[in-house]
This record gives sequence, structure tokens and C-alpha cells, in this order.
Amino acid sequence: MRVTFLGTGTSQGVPPIGCTSPVCLSEDPRDKRLRSSLLIEIDGKNLVIDAGPDFRYQMIRAGVARLDAILFTHEHRDHTAGLDDIRPFNYRQQAPIPVYLHSRVLESLKGQFAYLFAENPYPGIPDVDFRLIENAPFTLDGIDIIPLEVMHYRLPVMGFRFGSFAYVTDANYIAETELDKLKGVEVLVLNALRLEPHISHFTLSEAVEMANKVGAKQTYFTHMSHQIGFHEAVCKELPSGIDLAYDGLVLNLD
Repeated sequence: MRVTFLGTGTSQGVPPIGCTSPVCLSEDPRDKRLRSSLLIEIDGKNLVIDAGPDFRYQMIRAGVARLDAILFTHEHRDHTAGLDDIRPFNYRQQAPIPVYLHSRVLESLKGQFAYLFAENPYPGIPDVDFRLIENAPFTLDGIDIIPLEVMHYRLPVMGFRFGSFAYVTDANYIAETELDKLKGVEVLVLNALRLEPHISHFTLSEAVEMANKVGAKQTYFTHMSHQIGFHEAVCKELPSGIDLAYDGLVLNLD
């Protein structure tokens, strides 16, 4: 399994145009973050977790020639707004793109992308095969996936486990029953927004505490705002086995 971080940033704390803060002016490419998204290449399939506003550029930048499925964690626009840009994959593959999502997320998309659900749809709109999932294991083209439910303040968000790898974003609480699903995970991806408290996201210290609780051999933090600080400086202060991810980071996993 090959994992590529398409984006590791967030709309939370996005600096305004013309921002002159030190992080905004950093020349380290690891401090330049598009909205959080992940590409998983497994068993010959390309799966993407979340398709936010940067989706089109992320696909081009990563050289993704085929898209076999999208999995949505939740309905917020910074995770769904790129759905319209699956059209090149429809054209290239001559097939609808399967999208796996909770029924609540589907209802939200009916408002966000009403034209996809029109009785007489306009020619050339994205061709989507919506497939509902719950907080229960499912199989995607022979790939076993275990969802887990985390809380984004009051909003349930889905994380996903693929064998010994797990991805969790937009969380500030994980129940013990859901933590049990992470037992034995060797590589964990977890959100860490900033240093200061936030109503719906783990802070850096809270994410470190959760990572230690899960006990994966390696944890990477994602969904980071510019307020978290410089990549290099923050990583130097993190415990062994915990690092900030960055756009373009590739993991080759067993």
C-alpha cells in the first residue's frame, strides 16, 4: 500500500492575502499546505479520502491518472467542494466515480451540488455513483475498510482504517469504543490544528496525547493551520515516532 498526502492544511486559520507572518513567508515547501486529502494506492486501485476545493490541482500535482473511488469523512466544504472536478476522470474512464459516504453527508451534498440530483440533469455534469456506508466494516472492490466515528464538536466524522494504517481528521473527541478499532495500528494519521484550544479540533498537545494513547509505531499529524508554526521547528519538539505530515509526503507500507 502506498499513501500520498495530497494536502495537510485546513481552512481554519487560513491567513489573509498579503499575510506577512513568519510562517506565511516560509521558504520551506513543507509549510505550504493545501486542504487535507489523502491518496491510497492499494491492490491496483486509487482511493482518495476527501475532495476539497484544491482537489483538481492535487490530482494534477500528484499525477493521478485514474480515480477508483472517493471516501468522504464528513460534509464540510473544505472536504467536499472539489466533487465537481471528477469530470475528467468520468471522461477518461467512461464510467461514474463511486463515492462512499454516510447518508447525512449525501443529504448535505444535495444542497451543495443540487444539479447532480436534478430530474433532468444538464449534459456533462459529474457522473457519481453514491454508495452509502455506516459505522461498520465494508468492502470496496475487495479492499476491507473499517470506519470509526470521531466527533468534530457535535458533528460525527468518519475515520478509516486500512489494515495497519488509519486516517482520522477533524476530531476533538474519540470514544473508547472507537479507539478499540485502532488497536494494532502501526501508522496513524491524526488531525492537529494549532497550539491554542479550539472548539472542534485537537490541538497539537491533545493530538500528541491521543497518539500516545493509540500507541502506533508512527503517527503523522495533518489538517494543520499556519498557526501551528514552522514544520521543522515543531517536529524537533515532538516525541519520537510523531511527526508533522506535509503535502507530497509518500509512505510505502506493507
